[in-house]
Amino acid sequence: MSKLPDSLNSLLSELERFGEENDHGDTPRGSKMLNITRDTGEFLAALIRATGTRSILEVGASNGYSTLWLAFATQPLGGHITTLERSAAKVAMARQNYERAGLQGLITLMEGDAGEFLSNADSGSADLIFLDSNRADYLAWWPHLKRILRPGGTVVVDNATSHPEEVAGFVAVVNADEAFTTALVPVGKGEFVAVKAL
Repeated sequence: MSKLPDSLNSLLSELERFGEENDHGDTPRGSKMLNITRDTGEFLAALIRATGTRSILEVGASNGYSTLWLAFATQPLGGHITTLERSAAKVAMARQNYERAGLQGLITLMEGDAGEFLSNADSGSADLIFLDSNRADYLAWWPHLKRILRPGGTVVVDNATSHPEEVAGFVAVVNADEAFTTALVPVGKGEFVAVKAL
């Protein structure tokens, strides 16, 4: 993994501090950033570089912290990220953070309902799908996610060990699908990884 540029590392550190302070205590769930951990960002970046991932779909941008890791990793590959977020306040924060990082040209930020977007997305259009959204929706989204993911592509699901009961149904269905090879990676809050057969 190439070294993070100092400016990006500084911004990521700032967002980590902000997320920890913002999410502490009685902050309403809808106002929490609920960002991935730094080691999860490093894992995603290494995975992207190892697989040559260029077309990324992220469901759950929040304030853009995770998107910055995805953009950093795919930038030298000529890649692009489409990221979805339904909170207008978080969309505004994310957009500002992409611009501060100078990575806005690699990112298409879509505000609105993820289910609607997924139902209309092109088949085979994503090399990697990163899910960090409302976990109760994942199972209903699965037919769309499976269709959108290209052969050989990867789905990564955050919070697989921090909230196992909330993703259990989804994990069971994917594990039972013979088109996918799966693993649970004990990094950060737990990453469930599923690779689609070629």
